[in-house]
Amino acid sequence: MRFAITLSDRFKPVLDVFLQAGWQPVKLFCTPVDHRMHHHKASLAFAEQRKLPLQLSPMQPRDLQDLAEQGCEALLVASYNWRIPDWTPYLKHAVNFHPSPLPIGRGPYPQVRAILEGHREWACTCHKVGVDFDTGDMLAQERFPLSETESHQTLDIKLQLALHRLSRAVANNFEPLWREAAPQGEGGSYWPLWTDQDRTLDFNRPLADLLRQLRAFGDFECAATINKITIFIHRAEGWVESHGFAPGSLIYSQAEQLLVATCDGMLLISEWSLYGPDAIVGRQRR
Repeated sequence: MRFAITLSDRFKPVLDVFLQAGWQPVKLFCTPVDHRMHHHKASLAFAEQRKLPLQLSPMQPRDLQDLAEQGCEALLVASYNWRIPDWTPYLKHAVNFHPSPLPIGRGPYPQVRAILEGHREWACTCHKVGVDFDTGDMLAQERFPLSETESHQTLDIKLQLALHRLSRAVANNFEPLWREAAPQGEGGSYWPLWTDQDRTLDFNRPLADLLRQLRAFGDFECAATINKITIFIHRAEGWVESHGFAPGSLIYSQAEQLLVATCDGMLLISEWSLYGPDAIVGRQRR
């Protein structure tokens, strides 16, 4: 089947599997990336290697018409920050690969909240592209367990492995899965992208909650205010102990290490910066 694909590097397993199944790419769509949440270096290199048309601007109806004129039958959406126009007048199929167990976790980046809420199982889902984000009928879903100490990094890798398995199932059995796609059902939820408040540490909360928050955001980093100075934390660990310090007190400081009291223990911050993750790539950490 001839196909076009929207892509970022995190979702490249989708492209790789469909190529292995014999599908033929005709065009690649990418969005500008922040090199934190999304990257596209490998995606752009693939387009250049295959001499495929590459588009970095929002998809328009005329782009879908051009695809139809090239004999394109399917659009695969594997990471795309812009709304897909109505594809039905032009293509036979359009599916999205979403990193959550739909109908739970619709939205742009549900992985962080999956860890914050302590989910013990997660999934990626392939569904038809509908009018509203992440709401179309489901072709298939690949589930996997999460641990009590799941981190952003481990969940990211688990999702890429699951995407590979899901893509293989869909690519090799596409037409039957398309015909038999089932509605998502009731109980759906939309999870918007996090706010600055969501990633700000409150030392009045239990240590376990703070450590989960730090694991959930990973390289996106959590912020904290210590001695009236806001820092951005990349790495920290801690332990529970009784003490008489006020939560948020700086107990110890040496070189890059900061020891801060929480309501029920101590948080040792070992990698941090005065600049947030939106600062220039390559900044020096303290």
